Amino acid sequence: FHIAGIRLAPKEKLEIPVLFMPAEMKIYKAVVIIHVMRENGENWPYKVTAESKTDLNRNVTVAENGETQGILWIYPINGTSEAPQQKSVVIHCQARQRLEQRVELLLFGVMPAATALPDAGNSAVVDKDESSNTPEVTDGSSATLEFLYELKYQSDEIRSQLESLVGMQLVEKEWDTESRIVTLIFNVVFAPSKPMRNEAAVVVQCTAGGLWKFPLVFIATEPEVDDVINIEAVGLNKESIVGFKLTSQTR
Repeated sequence: FHIAGIRLAPKEKLEIPVLFMPAEMKIYKAVVIIHVMRENGENWPYKVTAESKTDLNRNVTVAENGETQGILWIYPINGTSEAPQQKSVVIHCQARQRLEQRVELLLFGVMPAATALPDAGNSAVVDKDESSNTPEVTDGSSATLEFLYELKYQSDEIRSQLESLVGMQLVEKEWDTESRIVTLIFNVVFAPSKPMRNEAAVVVQCTAGGLWKFPLVFIATEPEVDDVINIEAVGLNKESIVGFKLTSQTR
């Protein structure tokens, strides 16, 4: 849309509201262009020549006599469609034990990829043919889709507590072209050393567009009793002593 006739005083601020309401899980791009001209209609005396910088030529409008008629500010806008909040997945394990759990994440509304983009970090290549992991592009809904996934923590403190205790690896992926649902199956390993309750989130991004967040809750319950210490009394009002060793797992 186009808005004209906004008058700005010196050093006055202009707020431009941008509303984003994505209808599909894909990448949206737009550009906000602000064109400023003098209120009295006069030009700036600066003339744009062939030797002028390319950036300058792109950001000004030139009058017939070569003087600068207006100045342009160009702001690219990239819109990322994010899926609604998903239900939390609870990973429950007893302290000092090791749990392996398969976690199934459903990505709804996945759009077919038009072009293949290079992956970065952890990636999951989803294709109709499960025997091939080679990124290739075809037309229609059978195009190969690439996803980037990352386990994010709510704070650095939670990261320091969970990062060495949690492992996550993609083991299986499925792509249903009719329902546009991609299923990613992860193997999650949780090996807590002490009781805790912390939260994290699996963030999945599709290179064709779309962002999904899946909350994870890691709960570690009290560990099993290490040992039972029996103290046998030697007599009334007499002390009985039992010795036992404690070994620290850290320094």
